[in-house]
Amino acid sequence: MRSKATLKQIAKELGVSVSTVSKALNGSPEISEPTKQRVQEYAKLKNYKPNVIGLNLKNRNTKTIGVIIPNILISFFAKVFSGIEKVADEKGYKVITCISNESSEKEINALEILSNGTIDGFILSIAEESQKLQKFDHFTTIINEGTPIVMFDRIADEVNCDKVIVDDFESAVNATEHLIKTGCKKIALLSASDNLSVGKLRVQGFFKAMENNGLKADENLVILTNNNDEFNSKIDDFFIKNKPDGIFALDEHASVTAMKLGIRNGYKIPQELSIIGFADGLWSRRMTPSLSTVSQHAPEIGEVAAKLLIDKLESSEETFTFTTTTIKTELRQRDSTRKL
Repeated sequence: MRSKATLKQIAKELGVSVSTVSKALNGSPEISEPTKQRVQEYAKLKNYKPNVIGLNLKNRNTKTIGVIIPNILISFFAKVFSGIEKVADEKGYKVITCISNESSEKEINALEILSNGTIDGFILSIAEESQKLQKFDHFTTIINEGTPIVMFDRIADEVNCDKVIVDDFESAVNATEHLIKTGCKKIALLSASDNLSVGKLRVQGFFKAMENNGLKADENLVILTNNNDEFNSKIDDFFIKNKPDGIFALDEHASVTAMKLGIRNGYKIPQELSIIGFADGLWSRRMTPSLSTVSQHAPEIGEVAAKLLIDKLESSEETFTFTTTTIKTELRQRDSTRKL
């Protein structure tokens, strides 16, 4: 996506005022025909589009929000969507949903298709490929065109917009310290999402908690992979080679797989092996024993994101500040961890 010029940039390049550029683009009789032509041709060359969010945000009345999520199979995103839809319905907005399937190209296409006047703003979580490539220009372009974006969970610090997150680092510290307090000393760290920003923060939290409690992480007990298939291949003989007494798993696939293999290899849970997973999916409650998890309060994330976006869309302000809202997590203790 080509970056689009702003009024200020056009004015600077042509050596005129922002007011002159604005009037020339709007065909004002105050501006001479040669200047109008010069400005309009240059604006077309630079792919200029007016910033609707600043000029006429109140009058954008499609009353429709675009939601782009990376993976429909992850229950967390479905729960976030339920929160978005709840608030949208209460406020009289419709919702159009697209799935990026972790593809940067599909993410870009969804933004381009929906930002042609179909929707008023976006709520989204960044695709795995975009995070891996650190490719975020397409978000900035959409925002510069006048379409507001609220990011949740997977965000980009480089993009200036509203964001809704959980404190992945602090949540990981708390979960690891819970295992330590229940007597675990040989704690394994397992992840199938190490290439995601949230995954990296959780890893940092784990190592910080170990350090804070005077424990050294055993590198043989650390499996950090980028996808489920890679994780499955590395954990296959994990319990044969190692004897952990605790596991902190950074995503649902890693936690469910680890528990199944632990039981298969004869561990009594939680007497001999305690497990805490991240993300409170259906599997967590349905497994036997039930899995202790860090709950991200996904519906609340969706509700907050929707309120932030709708507040922007219905505001009469011409300039905006952007906020990052942090939702508190909760450690839900079930049968896979010993009680304090």
